[in-house]
Parts: sequence; structure tokens; C-alpha cells
Amino acid sequence: MTNEHGSAGAIGTGEKLASPPAPTYAGVLAARDRISRHLNTTPLVRSAALSALLGADVWIKAESVSPIASFKARGALNHILQARESGDCETAVTSSTGNHGQGVAYASALVGLRADIFLPLGSVAIKQHMIKLFGGTVHEIGHDIDAAKDHARRFAGEHKATFVDDGESIAVVEGAGTVGLEIAEALPDIDRVYTPMGSGTLATGIGLSVRTVQPSAEVIAVQSEGSPAMVESYRARAAIERPIDTFADCIVCRVPADLALRGIIEWINDCRLVTDDQLLSAMHTMLIWGHLLVEPGAASPLARAYVDRDEIRGKRVVLVASGANVGSEMIGRALAAPAFGMA
Repeated sequence: MTNEHGSAGAIGTGEKLASPPAPTYAGVLAARDRISRHLNTTPLVRSAALSALLGADVWIKAESVSPIASFKARGALNHILQARESGDCETAVTSSTGNHGQGVAYASALVGLRADIFLPLGSVAIKQHMIKLFGGTVHEIGHDIDAAKDHARRFAGEHKATFVDDGESIAVVEGAGTVGLEIAEALPDIDRVYTPMGSGTLATGIGLSVRTVQPSAEVIAVQSEGSPAMVESYRARAAIERPIDTFADCIVCRVPADLALRGIIEWINDCRLVTDDQLLSAMHTMLIWGHLLVEPGAASPLARAYVDRDEIRGKRVVLVASGANVGSEMIGRALAAPAFGMA
């Protein structure tokens, strides 16, 4: 017999129900083939200064060196290209705090789609501006990212558009997983990778790729104390909703997505928190010693690695600098914060 979804098996029959769909390593490899015609590999460079600071062999994966200054084009492009391959697709819709919205707008422009991007009220001005430059239409609505997502889903349904979900799209996760694939293939003997975590898409993709290629490597996901929903959900092994109170907009999440939460539980070794003050100091330190501009959330790997410096001493560590879409006011706040001291 079949259940309501048409799959074999039913509760009470003694047959095992099928597992929910999940990202795969094969899917990441296919994503690389699909998006490589449009996006270049980003730099992976060793930082002598940060290595000295942390007493470790520190490498930076510079995802800010991309057409949209973040990793988000990877997953958005993989999703949209797959949608085009499978049938008609004229409009892409998403919700975002800004970076994913840029990714969807950029990817849509590449293939000739309209893009409608829903951002929460008060979203970062530079991110709004860049979405418009890439041809996207901005809808600013909702008090946070998850409220904006509710509006975006309704809009997509009413307009029969493709909804590019940052958190529930396997294609987006597998596209983001190409970041981890590039790291693991380029650098041998990795001990630990630190990655920012908002919805969990990037963390899942990196965990899947890095730990498949290098099973002994650890992957640590980092979130702000002002938005701890994914960290608390990871620890509880169940979705926990938490309010958002942080300026690190690229690593926020109020309502955990099921796919992303299952992914971090399966592929991430640990999820850890940092304070907003630590993010500002890390942003300053990354600019001065890492010679790279990052936005506050993208500084979270360095912020946590600095907290963990005794734990990682002598190890090979990769910091994923996920994006650099930040305005002058926030750069000024970061430069006013104390940089982490040299060892």
C-alpha cells in the first residue's frame, strides 16, 4: 500500500518509512559542474598573521571574492538552473536579510528571470542597493527574516513563481556545499573548519563536503548569542524558536528550517556562540591582520577561533569568510572595537 505521499509503506505495517530527502555528496559534485560555467573558484589563502595570533596554521576561504561579495550565488544559481532544467520558470522569489537575495537576483539575471526579493524592515541599505543593481525587485516587509519569508511564500504561490528557500532547498544546500568541496580538495590534513551559521544552509553544505572528503576534519558552526535558535536546536536535537537581537544579520534565524536542522545534526561536529562585541573585534582583526573586509556575521569564524585558541593550538584551521556586504557605519563600529591582540 502507499501512504498519503505515494511512497511505499505505512505506519503499523512493520515496513520502514523512507527517510526525508536530504542533500548528498553526489549532489554537491553535480552542483559544481552546473555552476562552474558561471562562477569561479574563490581563494583559499594562508594567513601568517592570523596563524601567529591563534598559534595555529590558519587559512581563509574568501567567499567575499565573488560577483556578489558572498557565497550565496552558489546555492541560488544551482537552484534556479535546476528549476530551468525541469520545466518552465519565469520568476524567482525568495526571502533574505540581503545576501541570499543578492544571490537570487544575480542568478536570475544570468538566466533571464524576474526576481522578487522580500527583506525584513530595516534591512541593510547596501544589500538592498546591490539587489536592485542586479535587477531584483525589493519588497521590504515583516519584522524579521521569518516574517518576510511568510510574505514571500504567499507571493510566490499567487504568482506561480519558483521559491528559492534558504534553509529548505536541497539545491541551495548542495550549491553552498561547493565551498566545502573546494576547501577539502585544495588543502590536505585539515583539523577544523569554522563556518558562519544563519539558516544552516552553508554549515550543512560545508559539513557534508568537508567530512566526506576528509572524515577526520571537524566542522564547527558559529552563530551570534543574539540569534541562538540554530545552536540551541542543534543541542536539543529539535527545533527551538528564539527571537533575534543582533546586528549580525547574515547569521540570524528565528524559526529553524527542518532540512537545515537535520543537516547540521548529521554533519556538524559542534555549534557554538559568540557575542556581538566579539564579532566587532573579529571584524576589525580580520581587516587589519587578515587583510580582508568581512561583514559582522562573516567574522564569526575568527571570533570563535579566538575563543578556542588554546583548543586549536598547532592545528590546521580554515575560517570561512562568507561575505563582505557591509556599510561604512558598521565598518566604523568595528574599527572602534579593540582588535584581538597578537600572540
